[in-house]
Amino acid sequence: MSSNSHRETILIVDDNPQSIDIIGEILKPYYRRQVARSGEKALAIAASDLQPDLILLDVMMPGIDGYEVCRQLKADKKTRTIPVIFITAKNEIEDEAKGLEIGAVDYITKPVIPLVLLARVKTHLELKKAREDLEKQNEILKENVRLREDVDRITRHDLKTPLSSIIGFPDAIKIAGDLNEEQTEMLDMIEDSGYKMLDMINLSLDLYKMETGKYKFDPVPVNLLAVVNKIFKEIRDEIEARELSTVVLFRGKPASQQDLFLIQGDELLCYSMFSNLIKNAVEASPVGEKVEVSMTSGESAVIGIHNTGSVPPDIRETFFEKYSTSGKSGGTGLGTYSAKLIVQTLGGNIKLDTSDETGTTITIELPKY
Repeated sequence: MSSNSHRETILIVDDNPQSIDIIGEILKPYYRRQVARSGEKALAIAASDLQPDLILLDVMMPGIDGYEVCRQLKADKKTRTIPVIFITAKNEIEDEAKGLEIGAVDYITKPVIPLVLLARVKTHLELKKAREDLEKQNEILKENVRLREDVDRITRHDLKTPLSSIIGFPDAIKIAGDLNEEQTEMLDMIEDSGYKMLDMINLSLDLYKMETGKYKFDPVPVNLLAVVNKIFKEIRDEIEARELSTVVLFRGKPASQQDLFLIQGDELLCYSMFSNLIKNAVEASPVGEKVEVSMTSGESAVIGIHNTGSVPPDIRETFFEKYSTSGKSGGTGLGTYSAKLIVQTLGGNIKLDTSDETGTTITIELPKY
């Protein structure tokens, strides 16, 4: 039973002194005991600094009966977690059901059998401790998550200051002059890489705000055709390595440089989202096949990204969930999750259609400009 170093306290509530004596003697070797001969006294003890670990409660008492005592205990935030076991001479099924319905954890009929009483008390004390331990673990986990998010957010914020200085150096060096063509190109690469890193940090901060509902979206016109063409140009080497063909369709026909496909969006968010989705399509496409991006408009702007590969069955149901990935070396599982967050922030929706026969199509609907 309970160790001598920590003996739990049991409150016995009964208006019959003889019942209190019998139950008290059964518990005496294992637990500390408190006694209340009325419902009012029981409520006062339960709410005091001498709060019991468990309450054995008689049903039939003058004044406030056991059922009402239990109701008030469960209605009070300070006492609602104390386990209540009814001990009563009432042995009808309806009585037991009523006791359990209002919050009691168990129901024992008189005359009390010592071994049964001790077993029930021990079980419910252990369950109470297990619940308390679980709640403590949950609080620790919540605090760890909050701490990790704070550290991530601070780190991302602090990275921006030195990175801004790095981005400024190439122009300063160019102004000094006396550079050959190769050196100028290398400085341009440093500047371009710096801006890409800055965009990634900004996007990371933006995604955190989206997750927490704190992102402020101010829509501006964005030409998605220009965004998509830029992405295809940046990943040209990978497209050629996989011997893929690519096509961008505008209203069913190959798009030209003069075409405009405007949506209400944010250029950085649109670039990040379509970059992830198009790169995924290129990586998932079988060698020698075609990746197609189509743009049409009706009530909303509709963009389809298609490749002839299929999404692995084990992640089809969780494709847009956080950390969902399958067989992708170095994959974080955040690309499609961030795409979903961005689409929702832009006021649109996104869906997946995939099969071995038809390949994979990601369809995005966004507000038109």
